[in-house]
Amino acid sequence: MTTLKSKLRDDLTVAIKARDELRSSTLRLTLTAIQKEEVAGTVARELSDDEVEKIIAREAKKRREAADAFAQAGRAEQAERERAEGEVLADYLPQQLTDEELASLVAAAVAEARAGGAEGPRAMGAVMKIVNPQVAGRAEGGRVAAVVKKLLAG
Repeated sequence: MTTLKSKLRDDLTVAIKARDELRSSTLRLTLTAIQKEEVAGTVARELSDDEVEKIIAREAKKRREAADAFAQAGRAEQAERERAEGEVLADYLPQQLTDEELASLVAAAVAEARAGGAEGPRAMGAVMKIVNPQVAGRAEGGRVAAVVKKLLAG
């Protein structure tokens, strides 16, 4: 069993014993998503820590989107619950890059792409290829793309 998955299970046990309903339900749903991914396809397999981390990130993104949808619909209580679940999941993800760190990584990638001959807005794909491995798991794709577009345009 991967270390991240076993940490989730251990934390679930602690949350259940502490009668922490929010944390235990969030961890149960996340472990279920991991288990579902493990048995998807033709052969059941054990996921690596990186794959488990991607699933946790996907679940956290679902919570953020649901919180936004609830907030727009005027359902503040459900929006707050979704945000709280997202915060629980954020504890298991790597520290996110700050805007300044992300901008400096993207600026270096833009310079590298320009040195390779890519110019203007068409260089987006080349820059994203350079930047994505560097920010994997530490910045959301839409956020990275927005900074790349901004730097390529300006």
